[in-house]
Amino acid sequence: MTIARKSFIVIGSLAVLALVFWIAYPTANGISRFYADQPYNFQTLRAFAEIPFGAGDAGEILATIKNIPEGDDEAWFKEWEKTAVRVEKAARGCNDRVSRGYGLLRAHGYYRTAEFFMNPNDARRLPVFRKNKKVFYDGLDSLGVRYRTLRIPYGTHSLNAIYYPGKIPGKPLILMCGGYDSTLEELYFMLASAALARGYSCLTFEGPGQGSIIREQGLLFTHEWEKPTGVVLDEFLRRYPKPHKIIYIGASLGGYLAPRAAAFDKRIDGVAAYDVCYDLQEAALRQVPAAVRFLHRIGLEGMVNLLIRIKMRNTPGVRWGVQNAQWTMGAKDPVDLMSIFSKYTLKDVAKNITCDVLILAGERDHFFPVEQVGELKKALVRARSVTTRVFTEEEGAAEHCQLGALNLFQAVFFEWVQDKFER
Repeated sequence: MTIARKSFIVIGSLAVLALVFWIAYPTANGISRFYADQPYNFQTLRAFAEIPFGAGDAGEILATIKNIPEGDDEAWFKEWEKTAVRVEKAARGCNDRVSRGYGLLRAHGYYRTAEFFMNPNDARRLPVFRKNKKVFYDGLDSLGVRYRTLRIPYGTHSLNAIYYPGKIPGKPLILMCGGYDSTLEELYFMLASAALARGYSCLTFEGPGQGSIIREQGLLFTHEWEKPTGVVLDEFLRRYPKPHKIIYIGASLGGYLAPRAAAFDKRIDGVAAYDVCYDLQEAALRQVPAAVRFLHRIGLEGMVNLLIRIKMRNTPGVRWGVQNAQWTMGAKDPVDLMSIFSKYTLKDVAKNITCDVLILAGERDHFFPVEQVGELKKALVRARSVTTRVFTEEEGAAEHCQLGALNLFQAVFFEWVQDKFER
């Protein structure tokens, strides 16, 4: 057989194999993740989630993350800040108030994202946070959004709230708090803007451990969330007429905070856990390897602290989670967090909740196991009604707090509000 004939057979065989492969294995599907690391992926999704409400643009986000290596917190800060500065500068150069307003809201989203993974002791963090706030309010003002800020005395400190008056009188007031890493301003994109579009008034607030309260006053989280909630409601009702109904929704860790407050404050007519947070310690321990849990159980705290600190060096999620908890909850070391987390459970107070309850969850939530939906529902022995909704991967809403599918979450929430409180 000649060399030419052999070459023809080889090339022909390869062509046939390529054709078979093409038929049997179609081209690759699209991607569903931006990063392999879940916290980096989730925070990117968080930025995308606010696009429908004016706090981001897909092209700007993609242009930013393409320059951020996996797990590089410094690059994360620098690239997001660079985008925020550029977008803010362009927005402030706009004569058209709508263009200027939406540009400033996008800059707000990017400043907030830039700050996220920063060490709490980083001197750059507070100035970036203050820029985040400045462009947010300037953006609302430029767009003509009606709002009123409230500064509320809280012992020797103060809390902050924003009241967004709705256009339809007689509708329930939507009261909202955030969670473990929330800022007051981002609650506008999460729910307040959607409430305004439906005619509802919305009152959002930041309590101890959150937003400017931890950054500027150093006031730590409290598991007794009925205390800040009560003070906020007292001040609101002192200034404004009592709403027909008050519906309280808490986001993320707020899935514990809001129901905890509802167990004590009977002015709350309905409460939504967005998403479920029945037991924070249980959820945290599920993310710790069994061997580490065993060492903790037998009292080898020094070894547990050492292992967690080693893990923090190369795992962004662990690094951020521990740093944020020590900062906002005052833990002295990683082991101390378990003791603090144990206070954040609804096991002993859920029985005192008597209002209507909505429990939301994502089937792929990386913070809180979906099993806690059933645990909380079972514990609500005196609730007027209990509605549950688990969002699925097929819906694109399986992530924590349905990030990436906020429109769907909002539709479910407002359907519940209308069904329970407006018929």
